[in-house]
Amino acid sequence: MTAPPATHDGQRTAVGYALLLSATVLFALNGSVVKSILLSGISATTLSETRAMGAFAILFIIVALTRPRALRIRRDEWKLLLAYGVIGVSMTQFLYFVAIERMPIGIALIIEFTAPIWVVLWVRFGRRQPVKGTVWVGLLLAVIGLTLIAQVWQGFTLDGLGVAAAFGAAFALALFYILGEHQRRGDNARDALSLTMWGMGGAALFWVLVPPWSLSAWGAYAGISEPLAGRGPEVPLWALTLWMVVMGTVVPFVLAMKSLAYVTAAQASTIGMTEPLIASIIAWIVLAEVLTPVQIAGGAIVLIGVYLAERSR
Repeated sequence: MTAPPATHDGQRTAVGYALLLSATVLFALNGSVVKSILLSGISATTLSETRAMGAFAILFIIVALTRPRALRIRRDEWKLLLAYGVIGVSMTQFLYFVAIERMPIGIALIIEFTAPIWVVLWVRFGRRQPVKGTVWVGLLLAVIGLTLIAQVWQGFTLDGLGVAAAFGAAFALALFYILGEHQRRGDNARDALSLTMWGMGGAALFWVLVPPWSLSAWGAYAGISEPLAGRGPEVPLWALTLWMVVMGTVVPFVLAMKSLAYVTAAQASTIGMTEPLIASIIAWIVLAEVLTPVQIAGGAIVLIGVYLAERSR
């Protein structure tokens, strides 16, 4: 007896998961690419500036060709778009870069991925909207998991500035979600592609003005990366940077955006939470970053807590 053919809904869901998983793998791989560039001497500031400018230029062309009306900024939205770009985009990626320069990529990502918890707490206390009681279970699990990751019984084994930067990235990412959600609702809602484009534009403008922009810093991209894991090939920094902008930023975002036509946001967030795991595996292979079993268990507990918190809204 032959198996029944897959349903149309099942096929659509499979396509959505394939797109989203591809995006997640590319985002995870980008962590090791970025760290390789940072370890070669490029500053987090210069790299953040380059990523924002490059992604904005590419997304601007895509939006101009596919939805030119979205290039127009309404008078009532430019302040929100600027805050979205400066804090939500530029600070999230800059602080993440600082964090992964000082500690393992997987740990930095796990801390940054606590952002949904802070969003839910904002909804509860900032907007005074009801949430399910599971948010407190999620928060407790996150605290327990972070305690295991930091191995506090050994005197806090993580770099202090790196941890502060990772939590800063989490708070900036939470604001990214809050402002993005606001911009995508209402009669004049903005589509995800143009919203990201203007977010990158705001970030690029920020890095042009603060600190003073200089082309001289870009000369460092003429160098060569350190051997991967101390034994791999040396790669031109410009090639890694091009990958970071195109395959590590623009392509995975477009894939993730397209996946939402096939799966729900809840399904997407669940798949997206595998990024720290995938990033840790890639960093272990490429950069020889090894997490202890206790840290791995702590990371799993944090992600379970984040999952429960996300479901509490």
